[in-house]
Amino acid sequence: MRRCTIDGTKIRDMAHLHTVLARELNFPHWYGRNLDALYDCLTDLSEETEIILRHTEALEEAVGEKAKGFFKTLKEAAKANPALRL
Repeated sequence: MRRCTIDGTKIRDMAHLHTVLARELNFPHWYGRNLDALYDCLTDLSEETEIILRHTEALEEAVGEKAKGFFKTLKEAAKANPALRL
């Protein structure tokens, strides 16, 4: 199983969050670095994958209002893809 831990204290902004996710989850080079592209990549995962979020308050502070959309995207992708766990 692949594990991806996102530490909110180390995220600077939404662009940085997408960079970390792309690197940790081996997204393709054409990953669009937006929530729609994130959903698409997460629902395409076939390897059992767990995403662990730490310090979500710091993450919310770093990405602002976009945090709600990010969390919603993760939840919807996990619901659609049984290989993905949060």
